[in-house]
Amino acid sequence: SDHMENIYGYLMKYTNLVTGWQYRFFVLNNDAGLLEYFVNEQSRHLKPRGTLQLAGAVISPSDEDSHTFTVNAASGEQYKLRATDAKERQHWVSRLQICTQHHTEAIGKNNPPLKSRSFSLASQGSASSPGVQRRPSQNAVSFFTVGHHRLSTGKRVPIMQPDHLVDVREMMSQAEGQQRDLIRSIECLPVSGHLTSLDQDLLMLKATSMATMNCLNDCFHILQLQHASQQKGSLPAGTTINWLEPKISLANHFKNGAAQNFPAEINKPASVREEQSVAEPCQLTREPEEINPDEELEDICDDKEDDLGAVEEQRSVILHLLSQLKLGMDLTRVVLPTFILEKRSLLEMYADFMSHPDLFIAITNGTTPEERMIRFVEYYLTSFHEGRKGAIAKKPYNPIIGETFHCSWRMPKSDVATDAASNSSAHSASEQVTLLKDLEGQKELDYYTVKFVAEQVSHHPPVSGFYAECAERKMCVNAHVWTKSKFLGMSIGVTMVGEGLLSLLEHGEEYTFSLPCAYARSILTVPWVELGGKVNINCVKTGYSASINFHTKPFYGGKLHRVTGEVKQNMTNTVVCRVQGEWNSVLEFTYSNGETKYVDLTKLSVTRKRVRPLEKQGPFESRRLWQHVTESLRDGDIDKATEHKRALEERQRNEERLRAETETPWCTKYFLKEGDGWVYHKPLWKTVSAVQTQQTDTN
Repeated sequence: SDHMENIYGYLMKYTNLVTGWQYRFFVLNNDAGLLEYFVNEQSRHLKPRGTLQLAGAVISPSDEDSHTFTVNAASGEQYKLRATDAKERQHWVSRLQICTQHHTEAIGKNNPPLKSRSFSLASQGSASSPGVQRRPSQNAVSFFTVGHHRLSTGKRVPIMQPDHLVDVREMMSQAEGQQRDLIRSIECLPVSGHLTSLDQDLLMLKATSMATMNCLNDCFHILQLQHASQQKGSLPAGTTINWLEPKISLANHFKNGAAQNFPAEINKPASVREEQSVAEPCQLTREPEEINPDEELEDICDDKEDDLGAVEEQRSVILHLLSQLKLGMDLTRVVLPTFILEKRSLLEMYADFMSHPDLFIAITNGTTPEERMIRFVEYYLTSFHEGRKGAIAKKPYNPIIGETFHCSWRMPKSDVATDAASNSSAHSASEQVTLLKDLEGQKELDYYTVKFVAEQVSHHPPVSGFYAECAERKMCVNAHVWTKSKFLGMSIGVTMVGEGLLSLLEHGEEYTFSLPCAYARSILTVPWVELGGKVNINCVKTGYSASINFHTKPFYGGKLHRVTGEVKQNMTNTVVCRVQGEWNSVLEFTYSNGETKYVDLTKLSVTRKRVRPLEKQGPFESRRLWQHVTESLRDGDIDKATEHKRALEERQRNEERLRAETETPWCTKYFLKEGDGWVYHKPLWKTVSAVQTQQTDTN
């Protein structure tokens, strides 16, 4: 009874990436089985800001550090909390677990399981003779029905005895057999005709039927624990209820669904053993490394993504994955099958958005604030086409924490759009040359260099920082992005949380911008990518802003990949430019003077990035880090690629565990945390400011 006392106090609660951690006053109400929180202790008499039912909840100390823990309610809601130290965390966790167990057992005793339930799954006969005629009113769901015996109201159902559990197990075994017959019947349908084995409804039926059987097995496991609780009076101390792995062997359902067997450690390739080894923290330098662009060579890698054939062959794996997902489920921690991966890291994908450096450099050449804003919008809208490779919606590698990617572009100055008045900007031509020599330490060249660096600064949540600069034109862009993936049924949505900042130092202007959401559509047939959502670009100094809408395709009619937007002067609310078209095809810009400009993205020249050879890259640089996975994917060896990928992921988990045990914080290499964002450690605006200060002191 001493342990069932109400406790209260301040804890930190994680809200989101933008807001971060906030102090909140928490109260554990043991009598009601509730965890409540308030803004502060003074508002305790008011309505709680949030409440969690603890019955059926799971209390989990985090392996991130010794202070954090999570409360996962049966409703699916989650609180991520942090105590001041390990002792206080243990105090809260133990009290919450006791309260949770007490109220979970109370529900089990007051709501015993149903006495009987019968299943009637009508399969479609033998595999050789499906014999189904589909009528307009008939859909695939009518292939089987589930019936329930109604219980008479007002009567208490007797506690289920062990022999009843045996009966349930027998009925479930029969249901599993009938479900296998159903799957075989669907798979033996012809591939063409009125009703085929690739019918959208039937494919979904295969996935949902497996999910149903997995859920029933989980429920049966809980029934067994519930019965043990009723027999003994309570669950044994320390007992936890875990969701089980699927009981149905995938090999019994799908042709290529057999579990992958990997060789023993001694038989693994040296590359895999190397990936699995845990590097000591002292062996890895986190000091920033200056990359010499002269060491970088023009990229000759041209990985074409597989066509639909590869996706068709792995359809059963996709179905198995879908059967284990729920609508709205966060996919951040879900391990996706290897065959859907692109042959590049997410960090390199961000670099590919810079494949038109001529348009990027041309922004600062605009003679007026209006022109510079319009040029930025033009560059922004043309960046997504090259960022996506291939028509298939494949996914880049999830970067490992500490992973980096470096590259650069060389752009002949004659290829960059200029204006006659561009030399009369913030600095004179002589001042620009002086600054350039101080920054680069070399004579003026006939090309511009754009440098790029990206780093994975956080694993949970997955946050990437990237930075690009053109020192000759005194312009740079800094951004941080948190990718949040969610399962949406027949598609997957990726929200890009974060913000970018473009700095034009010659003009003293800063442009903030956001990124659209991305969607992988038709993941059971021909998966494709579309962008959606509203993004804003804003320059406070000039008062110009842009609003861009990426339109998702309506269910009926409408165009794919449509985008519209407008640039306006905020003070006068005057629209100075409108844009419409498709972000991967043709864009139409209409200016306030009546002129119209068309940009065909399919005909824009792409400047190849320059990357250091693998042998000169560090062990945590993207291409070297993922080289064995990439090589296996190129060879079409999915099993080997999966083995290398698992080795990298296991190494990351081991390193996280080691840091948690030793309470060693992760140190980033190139980006520093500033407020809610991440900033490159040596941005151009600091370098230019330092050079100008030095010149002033000299004069």
